[in-house]
Amino acid sequence: MTKEILSTDNIHLNVAFRNKEEAIRYTGEILVNNGYTEAAYVEKMLEREELTSTFMGNNVAIPHGTEDAKDAVKETGLSVVTVPDGVDFGGGNIVKVLIGIAGKGDEHLDVLSKIAIVCSEEENIQKIVEAKSKEEIISLFDEVN
Repeated sequence: MTKEILSTDNIHLNVAFRNKEEAIRYTGEILVNNGYTEAAYVEKMLEREELTSTFMGNNVAIPHGTEDAKDAVKETGLSVVTVPDGVDFGGGNIVKVLIGIAGKGDEHLDVLSKIAIVCSEEENIQKIVEAKSKEEIISLFDEVN
């Protein structure tokens, strides 16, 4: 049985972090705890961040593993964490929405395009940050086909 790529278990609202590393680690742990990846994937997410920032603009970051992290991915999945007070990703880039990505094979490309469409609209980012329920966030992503 295939898991849902994004379920309410993968969404955590109104979390606060001291720094970028803590934020990425937390976002990755959701994927580990819900069976999408092995624990090693979290380290690969941190490694990826060292290579190049996953800050995308519009207060969004999409932490994900390096190319060689694919072995640690069991199933494609997303985690979404809202950080209303923001977390500094360096260079004055404040992140309020973290979207952790674990992609099996090339499946993550479809997932990335969906995220890009949702996150290109500033009003959608605002809706995610202000979401009162996890279902609100899921419905935003479901609207994109």
